Amino acid sequence: MSATSAPGAVSTAPSKQPGNTPPSGTKKVRNPKRVLVYVLLSAGLLIMSAPFLWMALSAFKTQQELTASPPVWIPTEWTLDNFRELLDKLDLPLYFMNSVIVAVLVTVSNLVFCSMLGYALAKLNFAGRNKIFGLVLGALMVPGNLMLLPLFVLMSKLQLIDSYAGLVLPFAAGAFGVFLMRQFMQSIPDELLEAARMDGAGEWYIFWRIVMPLVKPALATLSIFTFLGSWNNFVWPLIATNDPDKYTLPVALATFATDPNKAGGSNGMLMAGSLLVVLPVVILFIALQRHFTQGIATAGMK
Repeated sequence: MSATSAPGAVSTAPSKQPGNTPPSGTKKVRNPKRVLVYVLLSAGLLIMSAPFLWMALSAFKTQQELTASPPVWIPTEWTLDNFRELLDKLDLPLYFMNSVIVAVLVTVSNLVFCSMLGYALAKLNFAGRNKIFGLVLGALMVPGNLMLLPLFVLMSKLQLIDSYAGLVLPFAAGAFGVFLMRQFMQSIPDELLEAARMDGAGEWYIFWRIVMPLVKPALATLSIFTFLGSWNNFVWPLIATNDPDKYTLPVALATFATDPNKAGGSNGMLMAGSLLVVLPVVILFIALQRHFTQGIATAGMK
């Protein structure tokens, strides 16, 4: 007697019903809308990255390839002559160190002062708190170029022109940083801070040991924005420095580019200098990318 004819026998073979499995040889069809989104995003990425790629590749081209028509994207003969000539004609280490000092001091001061004020506006109750926050919002609406003349007069009265202090102090704290830290710190539960106060912790201890470790994504976001703005700042260092030894890298490179006795129309050296200006910011963003995206995504969430 076969097993299939026995009474009460249960078949363990999987049932094959029409429509449960796709026909053999067919592939899963992707959503056309998602494919279109990927195509548009890829096109936008290519358009935005094309100038940077052209600059980076041109730094390693010869003068013939830089002036070739039609343009040559990938150099056929890679060379470092542009960097060597730039180092010979421009005191690049001095200007690079000036930019590093100013950008690091501005970034650190913003992280400290903006965090302090953001914590006070978010977690401390005092008279006039909402008015101060209103002033912070109002400062966000004031164009930065409008403050250049008052800042120059103030730095001149304080005799801080041609000094690191004159380059750092006007940007030691920013309204955007205060707003960002305040919005992020509002997401910290008040019960956590009250528990620390009940255990006898002071406000300084709570701020440094409890709040600051919890806002690392916001600190990373603020550090990237602040370092980028300070590193690329051109107008204020140009106004506040008359001594070439205090030039930052963007100012020195722009002055070098407009001097025919130095640059001599060499686009290769200018591309090499521009690449050196951009690289530190790119490295910083790659290092803090995870915290940066997390800070942008969660800032302001309550």
